[in-house]
Amino acid sequence: MKNKYDVLVIGGGPAGALAAKTAAQAGNSVCIVEKRPAIGTPVRCAEGIGKELLKEYIRPDPRWISADIESARIIAPNGTAISLDQARAGNEVGYVLDRKIFDRELVWQAAEAGADVIVKTRATAPIIENGAVRGAKVLSAGVPADIRAEVVITADGTEAQFARWAGLDTTVPLREMMSCAQYVMTDIDINAGSTDFYLGNSIAPEGYLWVFPKGDRTANVGIGITGRKSHDGSRAKDYLDRFVAKNFPNGKAIEAIAGGVPVCRPLPCTVGDGLLVAGDAARVVDPITGGGIGNAMYTGRLAGEVASKCIEAGNCSKEALMAYDTEWRASRMGMIIERNYKVKEYFLTLDDKKLNTLADSIASISFSEFSVSALIRELIKRNPKLLFELKALKDTLA
Repeated sequence: MKNKYDVLVIGGGPAGALAAKTAAQAGNSVCIVEKRPAIGTPVRCAEGIGKELLKEYIRPDPRWISADIESARIIAPNGTAISLDQARAGNEVGYVLDRKIFDRELVWQAAEAGADVIVKTRATAPIIENGAVRGAKVLSAGVPADIRAEVVITADGTEAQFARWAGLDTTVPLREMMSCAQYVMTDIDINAGSTDFYLGNSIAPEGYLWVFPKGDRTANVGIGITGRKSHDGSRAKDYLDRFVAKNFPNGKAIEAIAGGVPVCRPLPCTVGDGLLVAGDAARVVDPITGGGIGNAMYTGRLAGEVASKCIEAGNCSKEALMAYDTEWRASRMGMIIERNYKVKEYFLTLDDKKLNTLADSIASISFSEFSVSALIRELIKRNPKLLFELKALKDTLA
């Protein structure tokens, strides 16, 4: 491990891997540090991503695709199922990945581009000089060391510790932190070509439960509920266990994971002097679905591009690096996050009766496209009384 690089990337997930690969391809010396002993574990993700979105960053490979999804279903509290085929479901269908292999592939590509990769290495504090981040203090296999860099790209996930240590506000309100639990289950009866989303306050209060196939009779079965709905006897795992007992009584859980997913607005600022924040650490998870793989890769790649330009220009100040923050907020991704945040806030107010009404409305619509904006526009047309409830959204969906 060297003690000086052009770019230091903290975190070996999709955001960190794309940042490192992009910066290395631009001719920079790059190092990724990952706190865990292996890339890709544990998997805190339902592992779904839209096909076209994935293809923007990497060529699909059967080695890390667990399932090719052809349809999606939304199941309302009363059991009404809204089926969306591949032509109508847009980004809701795609691939279910094997993140353990997928993440390693992304990091291997970064390494092939020239980046150093050091696992079992935890960043413990930023190196700050004259108010600017100039690297990180790390603990590598128990041995302390300093790694200096012109730019640090932090992609350390939901915890976002490094950005907080560097002075950025990374607070997530309790009600906007989804409490999640997931099993990898086998020997269960599922439609191997469909992702299923279950809604209802008795099933997943202020959230949803998912079944994402990973092959014949195997799936990620998970749930996310808001933090304020999580309490003794009604935690995410409790709701998940009740669902599994009812729907997959003979299934076998071969893996279990729990964690939190932020469904808040992104960080107020994702840039500091010598610092860029990408992926879940920047809070760019989709507020409705909780999905973040594509957004992580987008922000990671953009961070690598902007860091490279600033290093070449010899100016890694916050002002120079702000091109990153400005660009992602103005991008399609940034606009979708803001819109979906407002839609999410509306749906949190709905009881099961209203959810059933909306499901009935959706079932009768023939979409030329399926998107959140198209859905809301049709709901307003078919349910005029919702206009006032959705008034705050009207301008964003015009």
